[in-house]
Amino acid sequence: MARLRPDERAFFHEHGYLMVEDAVDAALLARLQRDFEAWVEESRGHAAAWGDTLDGRPRFDLEPGHSAEAPKLRRVNAPIEVSDAYYAATMDSRMVDCVADLIGPDVKLHHTKINSKLPGGHTEVKWHQDFPFTPHTNDDVVTALLMVDEVTETNGALEVLPASHRGPIHGLWHDGVFTGAVSDDVTAASRPSARLCTGPAGAVCLMHTRLLHGSAPNRSDRPRTLHISVYSAEDAIPCSPNPMPTRYQGHLVRGRRTGRVRSIGYEIDLPQLPTTASFFDQQARHGEQDAAGP
Repeated sequence: MARLRPDERAFFHEHGYLMVEDAVDAALLARLQRDFEAWVEESRGHAAAWGDTLDGRPRFDLEPGHSAEAPKLRRVNAPIEVSDAYYAATMDSRMVDCVADLIGPDVKLHHTKINSKLPGGHTEVKWHQDFPFTPHTNDDVVTALLMVDEVTETNGALEVLPASHRGPIHGLWHDGVFTGAVSDDVTAASRPSARLCTGPAGAVCLMHTRLLHGSAPNRSDRPRTLHISVYSAEDAIPCSPNPMPTRYQGHLVRGRRTGRVRSIGYEIDLPQLPTTASFFDQQARHGEQDAAGP
């Protein structure tokens, strides 16, 4: 059964993103919130990133300045491996049905993560497109950003540049360094026309993989936590290793296996895989490049 109206699907394909409320039911949302709150409490006992993932990098990442008194848990890698609630949201919820309406009927999972901006933190996401991090043979790839908390104008909402998914794929390498961010010129040109994606807890922003986006730090006293699931059409084959390997990569969430590959024409520099817990360390290099000058 279709979960999106024709006008909603048309909006996504024209603008590159779509907000949908009630992407998970209230009971599941409460479980998601409880699990994340428990991880925040656990983080009080750690001074550095901790936990294990499939490729040996930490599962839980802390923002600089984290302390037991003021926890700043900013990333959980592959939460579906350690939480039944996050597994359920990613594999079988209305959110997945909406994704299938956009790029289905045959849809598979690529990876999942949680990005959180807790009060008092300084984490921002510099402007970029997801596709250069996770290139596939075609761009029927959707990033689903499920709002575990209410997202407001002041707690670090996602900013997107409408229709930029139909434009060029921008490089993330600058002066031989993979920064995970587009150039300052592209960022400056994007911000004046950007749109904020705000909504209640339980809403989801469905975003095309080539859409330009970023987000400012949380300037409020309320948390902003997003559960991020990346899905692709079944016939979109990854062109580089997964930046967050998981035993569920390639899991078919809707439809069937076709055994086919569909390709589109494009050229792109392959990404550099992160060696630390998250890409925030890669994006920090962009600031270092700016400070160093040309």
